[in-house]
Amino acid sequence: MEGIVTVIILLLLNLSVIVILNEMIQTNPGLQDGIFIIKRSIVIGPARYQLWSWENVFIGAMLIADGIVVYWRLIRRYRQMQLRHIIDELHYIANGHYDHRIPFKIKGDTQRVIESVNALVDSVIESIQEERRIEKSKDELITNVSHDLRTPLTSIIGYLGLIENRQYHSEEEILKYTNTAYNKAIQMKSLVDDLFVYTKMRQADTPLSIAQLDLGQMLEQLAASFELEANEQGMTLHVDTPDQPIRIQADAEKLGRVFNNLITNALKYGDGGHNIYLRVKQVNANEVAASVENDGAEIPQQSLDQVFERFYRVEGSRSKATGGTGLGLAIAQSIVQLHGGYIYVTSAPSMTRFIIHLPIQHGQKLQAQIPDTLGGTLTDDETTETH
Repeated sequence: MEGIVTVIILLLLNLSVIVILNEMIQTNPGLQDGIFIIKRSIVIGPARYQLWSWENVFIGAMLIADGIVVYWRLIRRYRQMQLRHIIDELHYIANGHYDHRIPFKIKGDTQRVIESVNALVDSVIESIQEERRIEKSKDELITNVSHDLRTPLTSIIGYLGLIENRQYHSEEEILKYTNTAYNKAIQMKSLVDDLFVYTKMRQADTPLSIAQLDLGQMLEQLAASFELEANEQGMTLHVDTPDQPIRIQADAEKLGRVFNNLITNALKYGDGGHNIYLRVKQVNANEVAASVENDGAEIPQQSLDQVFERFYRVEGSRSKATGGTGLGLAIAQSIVQLHGGYIYVTSAPSMTRFIIHLPIQHGQKLQAQIPDTLGGTLTDDETTETH
């Protein structure tokens, strides 16, 4: 309808212009002579055709101009209709239909707007889902902390209640009760300390005391500090380091906690094992790799992707004799990531390996390259295969 109305208005305008021009020419002899001279002087083509009817030329020019105006008006209206449909689609999505996307395929800049809107909706949905995951993670954290705090706290209250109510028969029983309460309090403190370290390491702005350190020397010192505990459990610590020192820029205290947690984990859960291997190797000019390995029980394949989750335990119980807070590996992963590196685990019947990759220079961030095949170690061939 807009096109039809536009055509009618343009035809009336053209007719008015033609009538006015005709009237001006008829009443002005000088203008007529000038037009005649111009007609004779204009020739077209090799046959030298002359334009004797200026009205036809003028009408043709006006028709071309009218066609351009009509096309512009229709295209403008069409784009307004497209925009209205896009707005309707946006309202539909905003009403809660978040799985819906604008299906139009349109040429020009409008298609870029549609693609941007769809990408924005995808981003919003992803943010909502991430927020829900964070909220669920917080709930799980509160539940797990409450569980792990309630168990020792119940024991502490119970034994102290026996002493308070004088339900003991000798001084030896009092010492037994207080000793049990003390051990449970130590367990609670360990959980609170680990939880504090975990939440602190999860923050991207956690300060690091960066210094130059010899990674091989650190592993040898850690092996010496765990030697007595390992001997008591029938295990032997082996350190495999290159002849040349491997120096990196890192926070020695926090990185020491990583290897401390991994060695402790190997001692606790390496059932049936007799050896723990600490290895370190320089991968290239910018990267080093270290591993803590044990020949104990294999980690089930379905548990490999979950071992770094907080409070997760492979043995499936939160009250096993192995104890622990379930935060050791999560803390280790957070510290490694804070240094710009990454950590992963492989497990086979012969060996379970926790492998750490760290940048040599502080401030660099490594791209995680975790092999699909399990059971790799830090030998020359397998390191090359991994990278």
